[in-house]
Amino acid sequence: MKELKYLNKYFLKYKYRLLIGIVITILSNVLALQVPQFIRESLNIAEDYRNGIVTDLALVKTGLLNNILLIVGAALLSGFFTFLMRQMIIVTSRLIEFDLKNEIYAQYQRLSLNFYKKNRTGDLMNRISEDVTKVRMYFGPAIMYFMNMLVLFIVAIVKMYDIDPVLTKYTLLPLPILSVSIYVLSSIIHKRSTIVQQFLSKLTANAQEIFSGISIVKSYSIENKVIEDFTKLSDEAKDKNINFYKAQALFFPLMILLIGISNILVIYIGGLRYIEGTITLGVIAEFIMYVNMLTWPVAVVGWVTSIVQEAEASQKRINEFLKHKPEIVNTNTSTSEIIGAIEFKNVTFTYDDTNIVALKNVSFKIPQGETLAILGNTGSGKSTIINLVARLYDVDKGEILIDNKNIKDLNIDNLRQSIGFVPQEAFLFSDTIKNNIKFGDENASDEKIEKAAKDAYIHHNIIEFNQGYNTFIGERGVTLSGGQKQRISIARAIIKEPKILIFDDCLSAVDTETEEIILNNLYNISKNKTTIIVSHRISSIKNADKILVIDNGKIIQQGTHNELVDTKGYYKELYEQQLLEKEL
Repeated sequence: MKELKYLNKYFLKYKYRLLIGIVITILSNVLALQVPQFIRESLNIAEDYRNGIVTDLALVKTGLLNNILLIVGAALLSGFFTFLMRQMIIVTSRLIEFDLKNEIYAQYQRLSLNFYKKNRTGDLMNRISEDVTKVRMYFGPAIMYFMNMLVLFIVAIVKMYDIDPVLTKYTLLPLPILSVSIYVLSSIIHKRSTIVQQFLSKLTANAQEIFSGISIVKSYSIENKVIEDFTKLSDEAKDKNINFYKAQALFFPLMILLIGISNILVIYIGGLRYIEGTITLGVIAEFIMYVNMLTWPVAVVGWVTSIVQEAEASQKRINEFLKHKPEIVNTNTSTSEIIGAIEFKNVTFTYDDTNIVALKNVSFKIPQGETLAILGNTGSGKSTIINLVARLYDVDKGEILIDNKNIKDLNIDNLRQSIGFVPQEAFLFSDTIKNNIKFGDENASDEKIEKAAKDAYIHHNIIEFNQGYNTFIGERGVTLSGGQKQRISIARAIIKEPKILIFDDCLSAVDTETEEIILNNLYNISKNKTTIIVSHRISSIKNADKILVIDNGKIIQQGTHNELVDTKGYYKELYEQQLLEKEL
């Protein structure tokens, strides 16, 4: 249970609720265990009357009636306390589940972009859902039934031993076998539970990936292949689950067998002692009731053990992420005012997952309020530069300065709040168009939203939809065209009114006429804002104050549009090629 030690802080947080729940559990079981005693007394009264020890029938009836009322009262009170017990312990487990999910989600937010490149979304989802559910069972049913079992055992055994020590010893004879069985089966269940959770993550990740790429699956007509692969994975998961439940299924029959043996011993040994006159018939009945009252708690030992083992396996998977240190750490908790001047000094950066050197000794400056354009082939390092400006990664060598301060010394929240970012692949949420634009400014008025949409040249498209700005778009904006998604992403960035605007090849899906309109609007918007534009089209960047041409992680050319057009090299060749294509 070493992995579950991480959860001790929640025991401390909710200690009073849990302690009250435990006290109520004790009261509930103490009351329930009074019933066999009243039944023993009732049988002894009847036996005394039959043997002539007591001759007053009215007295016998009164005694029996009193015992019946006591039995009913104890049962009702026990039931009431059981209800309160569930309210305290099970509700506490739900509160802990809530806290744990929020803790995991907050950790997911803190982890760097590099972490998400190395882990599948389905696996992350499984850990915050299925694994947390397994852990909740440890806090709720496992604790409740364990306390129930413990109290019943202690109180019942004390009572039994007080009545007849010899019969008690015979009754408890199967318990050592029970202990050994639990020990052996627990280790098997733990191993198999871990494997089951791993396969569940694989299934979730596979399904999530297929659903996200369903358009590709259908366009390539590979549905049968996808179904076949998923079926194979499902069959493996099924086999692992069957192996797990085979081990788990051994518990209950074993528990029932051992309880049955105890009952036989009570009847046989108790019968012999009754013949000897050592005990009464009521004692045998009381012992049988105690043994049968212990049936469920003993049987639940296996279930509780299984829950704890599953929770331990799940918490181990959760701890892997909770203990993962974010690569990007906010080193400054005070407010950092961002103006917008950017400088790269001999920056070198390598992606550790692929070992690709994306930037090699890159240096440049962007004064506040100016526009920098970056041009280059695919994989040249353009997107890496803007990811570093947003501090989604930290550099290997060199330094990045924002307003003459090292980017690592700035408050990362203030830095990112000062950036309006339009990624190359426009990502929209499953929500209305209005809320997707408001993502840049949650307090934006309808007028401000429309203004941003007009500047992004998407307003005229939006008002044609049946619900207008309240139109609900599918996951990742699947109901919109590529150009529409890009323009909504632009509206989302400019409504933020940031100090730094970053456009990562965000006009690739629009025609040249639309591009010209949007660029003119952006030219007016980006005045007094530091702007970085990444593009493959020279038409998108020709008005920039400075243009960088990147190749294989190095700056091979830089200057204004006019300077680069007059200089032999990559930029001039690309310009002439695109000019020819436009004329054709």
